[in-house]
Amino acid sequence: MDEIVSFKGEDESHDRQFVNALARGLEILRCFRPGEIYLTNTELAKRTGLPKPTISRLTHTLTRLGYLEYSEDQGRYQLGSGVLALGYSLLSGMDVRKLARPAMQELADYSQCNVALGIRDRLSMVYIEATRGQSAVTLRRDVGSRIPLATTSMGRALLCALPQNERDFLMDHIRLRNEEQWPKVKAGIEQAFKDYQDHGFCISVGEWEKTISAVGVPMIDANEEKLMAFNCGGPAFMLTREMLMEDLGPRLVNVVRTVEASMGRH
Repeated sequence: MDEIVSFKGEDESHDRQFVNALARGLEILRCFRPGEIYLTNTELAKRTGLPKPTISRLTHTLTRLGYLEYSEDQGRYQLGSGVLALGYSLLSGMDVRKLARPAMQELADYSQCNVALGIRDRLSMVYIEATRGQSAVTLRRDVGSRIPLATTSMGRALLCALPQNERDFLMDHIRLRNEEQWPKVKAGIEQAFKDYQDHGFCISVGEWEKTISAVGVPMIDANEEKLMAFNCGGPAFMLTREMLMEDLGPRLVNVVRTVEASMGRH
């Protein structure tokens, strides 16, 4: 199972309020990755580390509740409409998406790249809003897309704005997840901290995927007291380091300030 069950790092084995059965059921739902439609009980058992009999009981229960659907033809499970309803309830309650979209689209049209807003989920960032320019080479990533925390500009921007204790906790888990590449990953994050202190944004040039470059800026949604981050990214051949640092970085900072102002912060 994923190293981080709780954001704050509590040991669930000592938490009398922690319901293991519920946690295991939710872990089943997390096993489905973008582009995957079906998973078997055997595949779910492998991904969660749970015994197959336990998986069978959990998938049966989740199917009865509408969070999974079983395909007789495939002999596998897929996510059910109950999951979609939960996701929609979350997104529809985020006013910041509606407030941010005009400024995001303006920058996307200017840069002919993607501009997105995301929140953290464990060691990933998940898009809650996304806009794109009209260019045919623009990469397509939609709401719900998941990207790494450690190697992307959006993830690094969020790390830059975290309280020290939470940042240290996440850095420890990032190190455990990336032991072989840790020196390189750590150097990239430390450079992001410096860039954020000096410029108010941080960048990633081919560090997540060699063909992608992006700039990121964090923001706190004062209404919901939630930390999130924006990015502006696209193909590396379009977005040079100089363009990110001198043009798109400052423009993305202005997008964030515009959104903050629309939320009544300034």
